[in-house]
Amino acid sequence: MRPTLAFIRRNTSALLWGAWALFFVIYEAIALANKKDDDTLSENTRKLFRIRRSKAGRALFTVILGGGAVWFMLHILTETM
Repeated sequence: MRPTLAFIRRNTSALLWGAWALFFVIYEAIALANKKDDDTLSENTRKLFRIRRSKAGRALFTVILGGGAVWFMLHILTETM
C-alpha cells in the first residue's frame, strides 16, 4: 500500500489533470452520441457568447480564445507567468 500512496503523492497533479480530461472526453462523447440540443461544449459556448446573434459576442469570444491561446503559448515557451 505504501508504494501506491507514494505514487499518488508524487503524481497528484498529473492524475487530477488526467481524470479531468477523461471525464471531459466521456461526457462529450455521450453528448455527441445522444444528439440532444445544448449539451456539447461547442453548443454551450455558442449559446453563452450568442455567436449566432451577436457580433459583439463573436468578437468577445475571439478575443478571449485568442488571448488565452497567446498567453498559454508564451507561458509554455518562456516558462513564466
